[in-house]
Amino acid sequence: MTQKSLTTNHPGFQEFGSSAPLTPMSLGALLDRIDHEWHSRKRIFDLPTARFWRPDPDVDLSFEFLGRRCATPIGPAAGPHSQLAENIVLSWLGGARLFELKTVQILDDLEIKRPCIDMQTIGYNIEWSQELTVPQSLTEYVKASMLLRILRQWEPLREFVGPDPGPHVFDMSVGYDLAGISDEKVASFVRGMRDATDEIEALRSELTGPWAPFADLDFDTHLADTLTLSTFHGCPPDEIEGITKHLIDVHDLDVIVKLNPTLLGFETVRQIVNDDLGYHDVDVKEAAFAEDLQFDRGIELIAELHQYAAERGRRFGIKLTNTLVVNNTKGWMPDDPMYLSGAPLHVVAMNLLDRLTPHLPDDVMVSFSAGITKDNLADSLSVGVNPTTICSDLLKPGGYGRLAPMLKALTKQIADDGCASLDQWRAEHPLTVHEYAERIRSSGDYHLSANEKLPREVDNELEMFGCVACNFCITVCPNDAFFNIPSPQDEIEGRQQYLVLPELCNECGNCMTFCPEDGDPAQVKPKLYTDPAVFAARSDQGFLIADGQVIDARADAGAIELVQQLLDSGSPLP
Repeated sequence: MTQKSLTTNHPGFQEFGSSAPLTPMSLGALLDRIDHEWHSRKRIFDLPTARFWRPDPDVDLSFEFLGRRCATPIGPAAGPHSQLAENIVLSWLGGARLFELKTVQILDDLEIKRPCIDMQTIGYNIEWSQELTVPQSLTEYVKASMLLRILRQWEPLREFVGPDPGPHVFDMSVGYDLAGISDEKVASFVRGMRDATDEIEALRSELTGPWAPFADLDFDTHLADTLTLSTFHGCPPDEIEGITKHLIDVHDLDVIVKLNPTLLGFETVRQIVNDDLGYHDVDVKEAAFAEDLQFDRGIELIAELHQYAAERGRRFGIKLTNTLVVNNTKGWMPDDPMYLSGAPLHVVAMNLLDRLTPHLPDDVMVSFSAGITKDNLADSLSVGVNPTTICSDLLKPGGYGRLAPMLKALTKQIADDGCASLDQWRAEHPLTVHEYAERIRSSGDYHLSANEKLPREVDNELEMFGCVACNFCITVCPNDAFFNIPSPQDEIEGRQQYLVLPELCNECGNCMTFCPEDGDPAQVKPKLYTDPAVFAARSDQGFLIADGQVIDARADAGAIELVQQLLDSGSPLP
């Protein structure tokens, strides 16, 4: 099987700024979707109840995150699964309780070329910051917090998530330099997360209809008081120090500094990736290592910042790791460099933790995000990291539905070992990070040979109506931009049809990667617009929908008739 080719001449290639692709839905619209979808399909944002997480009352998976109790040790990493309110709701339904929110920075009009995600085998991306404006990001997180508060008390959900889903934590993320983080734009975001009273009061009026009884809820106005600093690549140590102290002193935050895999050194990383694991085509970018924080200075910096925070009554932690900078030798994504994640990064990050461990203060928290899967979650937690945040694995078929099986497997492991809690299990069944790092460095599970299989393909051109109906476009989309409708009998080929909400689609390319047919579902499948202004601003094929009717379209008469038939037969939209 050959890899799908993608160049600037490919019909799937798009290039645009961050302002065009994403148009967040209002809180009222999201609640309407929840109500309609629940009563018509017993789903929420297309996630079936079979993939909701219900805690086992006999096994406590909670852990302490910088002094705050959190009900499970997993959650979405800062990235495509923690940017929109529905992203966070989907993660929560799957069992995530620690939410590392997508990194916010002063430059909120970035131009990110598309596609920006490549999950064909391991994981690469060229996406590295929020795609919304800073004020929009704040609103999304306030909406998400309000939605979780409502869903915790929504009676129909009790059967599926239990009477007490447990506490969750929102962890802010900002970057990338002191000037930007000190600017009023980012500072107002941090203040808004510390006290969201004004945002909440502005949104209460959207709690109408079946949600009106929740309008007077005492929504938590204090969304977050922890922050993970993304230092990204090339950030000088003095800058990292200055930002961390600024966040502690000015915003009174507990701070986690996300470190780069370059701390391990070029030769060691190159040997692990190219020689030990066999990824000979991965061209590790040597120049990035010289520009980044060096190991000895990193050890000094961790000790200094840990002490600085403690002296001021705050807590300090580190996170391993950012993605690994590599040269773009594939040509699948249209920018260089690109950033590696997944299986090889898991090995690199654990080997970095092994090297760091003897030098770390005893009580420094280590958060971890690098290639976490169901198969390595328990081992990763047993070496002492917490939490583990996830990105690459959630971009594979199953999407958010992959979270609950992770927690079920972890629960079973703890119970089988005769323990009643994650804390007890880790105390009684410790695994040294050195033992684990050495094991996975030589394990076939992380070798190229176990991670080179491409997504399956069929020799067929993707069309607007009719396809193999694999559901991959739905589950691999972080933003729930796709949905399906059963085909009207004898009207359209295929058992069900797939449609896309373009306001929620940032054309990341992940659906194109996993679509077995030749084509980009985000471009080919019918685009259903719900916002007239967004519809008018675009020039692609599309159908403007209101009250279940096509009221305007850029398509031929036959396509309009078929879309209307689909909507009449059972639209998941209210």
